[in-house]
Amino acid sequence: MLERWFRLKENGTNVPTELLAGLTTFLTMAYIIVLQPMILSGRLMGREDLGMDFGAVMSATCLAAAVATIIMGLWAKYPIALAPGMGENFLFIGSLVPAAAAWIENEVAAGRLQPGSVQPWQIALGVIFYSGILFLGLSLLGVREKLLDAVSPSMRNAIAAGIGLFIALLGLQGASIIVGTPEQIIKLSPRLAGPDVIVFFVGFLVTAGLYGRRMPGSIVLGIAAAAATAWVLRAVIPAVPQLADLPAVGQSKLMTQFAPAEAVISQPPSLLPTLGRMDLRLSLAIPFLPYILIFLFMDLFDTLGTLVGVSEQAGLIREGTLPRAKQALTADAVGTVFGAAVGTSTVTSFIESAAGVEQGGRTGLTALTVAVLFLLAPFFGPVVQMLGSYPPLTGAALLVVGSMMLRNVLKIEWNNPAEALPAFVTMVGIVFSYSIADGLALGFICYPLVKLLAGQGRRVRPLMYGLAAVLIVYLLAVKSYTG
Repeated sequence: MLERWFRLKENGTNVPTELLAGLTTFLTMAYIIVLQPMILSGRLMGREDLGMDFGAVMSATCLAAAVATIIMGLWAKYPIALAPGMGENFLFIGSLVPAAAAWIENEVAAGRLQPGSVQPWQIALGVIFYSGILFLGLSLLGVREKLLDAVSPSMRNAIAAGIGLFIALLGLQGASIIVGTPEQIIKLSPRLAGPDVIVFFVGFLVTAGLYGRRMPGSIVLGIAAAAATAWVLRAVIPAVPQLADLPAVGQSKLMTQFAPAEAVISQPPSLLPTLGRMDLRLSLAIPFLPYILIFLFMDLFDTLGTLVGVSEQAGLIREGTLPRAKQALTADAVGTVFGAAVGTSTVTSFIESAAGVEQGGRTGLTALTVAVLFLLAPFFGPVVQMLGSYPPLTGAALLVVGSMMLRNVLKIEWNNPAEALPAFVTMVGIVFSYSIADGLALGFICYPLVKLLAGQGRRVRPLMYGLAAVLIVYLLAVKSYTG
């Protein structure tokens, strides 16, 4: 049945490879199960007075990720997993929820709302719902599919390479090797002797060594080796006071974030505090319309970038187009609508899917494996929290996968500056803006304009000119309005 549905042999894979790839993808993105409720509950930003119920958001995150990923796996049949996106969740709690709180306060003062009749996060969920509905409409009308097909081969490969650099940066930051300061955006950490770096390098060396030997499961084994190292260090360091008193050790993520699981199975948190609590009336107030647009654009370009990047890496692009693109894009939109209904922010395709692809995943069976693991995750909360709350465990996997994705730069048409320069802007834009969506926006603005000025304007599809105009308005007006 699996062979008939997913065409495993035709795609050069088999059931064990797909299951292992799904496990790899899940492990590299499991952090979202812990981080998403930390963000939306307000704990991470000190805004618990405006935030949502931690346990409910955790359950909603797992459920929304599973539903969207099942659609991706069974209908689109791609090895791409989905979950609430990073970036969108910070905008949700850091900008949209405070804006809703201020608006509610004004409406209560004017006598148009009863005190306590609505919470700011309920309006924010309504905004996410409407952005998802618009996203779904664009998908069903084929607009996003046409946009995907209009992207040139050089730009597609630049997106893949840019994402590779981006996830490598995420891995190095998570391992506390690259840090930022008010004086310098990023720099090498002065605390390279800390346990976080040791855990990272154990994982990296095991992963790289086994990967170099073409051993199946190298990424998962690297994560396991890093977890074992973290477990041992966490037990040994407190027993040596001289070590524990060192700032590089005592203030490390290992000592402040990592806690070995005391149990394996736990009761899943209740979904009821957020289930169906979005406010669909007040979220259509004029001050929130720009937020609907900005969440729409962020989701559009995050998904577009991930689909293009991961599909190029997996060799799924056929004659310049992505088969079943409408199904893949619809999975993302349905996930966002469903996620808002159960109580979480925008659901989007995850760049960490590249880890599973690098492990051999080529079909929807990889995605289906990830979905099952997301459904099981709330029952194994202590273990998932242990893995997801300590980034150095998966930092090596992201670095290795990033290096593999960077090879797409070889496919960029470097001998044609009109292709190469917009591709370069896209790559560095993704990394330096710390956003796939913003990096793509910069690249998609540059591409048709550079091609036109270079006398190659006829080679650009008309849709790209229209998109560039819309993106200029988006960056100068809508995005600047919302910060």
